[in-house]
Amino acid sequence: MDFFPPVVDDPFAFGAIAAANAMSDVYAMGGEVLFAINLAAFPEDLDVAILSEILRGGAEAVREGGAVVAGGHTIKDKEPKFGLAVTGIVAPDAILTKGGARPGDVLILTKPLGTGVITTALKQGQADPADVNAAVASMMRLNRAASQAARAVEVHAMTDVTGYSLLGHGHEMAHLSAADFTLDYSAVLWLPGAQRYAADGAFPGGSSTNREYYERWLSFNPNFDEVTRMLLFSPETSGGLLIAVMESQAETLLRELEKRGERGALVGHVAAGDGHIQVV
Repeated sequence: MDFFPPVVDDPFAFGAIAAANAMSDVYAMGGEVLFAINLAAFPEDLDVAILSEILRGGAEAVREGGAVVAGGHTIKDKEPKFGLAVTGIVAPDAILTKGGARPGDVLILTKPLGTGVITTALKQGQADPADVNAAVASMMRLNRAASQAARAVEVHAMTDVTGYSLLGHGHEMAHLSAADFTLDYSAVLWLPGAQRYAADGAFPGGSSTNREYYERWLSFNPNFDEVTRMLLFSPETSGGLLIAVMESQAETLLRELEKRGERGALVGHVAAGDGHIQVV
């Protein structure tokens, strides 16, 4: 289950993004979505047609995932909020968890990062429409195809990258795998404008919270400036999958992603350890 306030202005896009984000947890476990329940909060003084568009966007995303909306619940609130409670299915012996990355594995990241700083720049009236459109398209894209690509090879661990940032979710995976990760900043893909908005200080509030909690398990290249470090702590909305796979299977996985119209980048390596992440 996941829901949140609007991150973009268009109601349909907001509904689709919230739905894609909620379904992502099932895809991160290697499953398929069966059905979903709408969860909505809406102010009395807003046009109900806006709520209709939000629900339509969510329903279209669920339909794209091969599932159905089976009902829902709406309450009155001062601020719109929307999301889903999602039910999925996966074979018990095929469940992918955050734990399971092995020394010698490599880390593949799908989807470029930067939704947090771009949507914050949008709220501040600083974002270029083309950059917003690219971010919206990325957030609306389901992780279903990427998950199916991961299931086509021998994947050891997988998680989606959302509110805790690449570093926060990466630490969770490393810790639960009794491993250390080395991440290559130069290999990470970024949405258009993300680094520029970061340089302008357009960080969502969760960036500082993530840094405060996760920094104890991290070390950075000493040449990295403050903006670069903070950007890696920036929350993502409906981000991609972080996948641990044998190095010998990495190219196969990247081809499987490409075959399904998805992007992937080899961003790191796994070694034995205790949850530490080094960013180089």
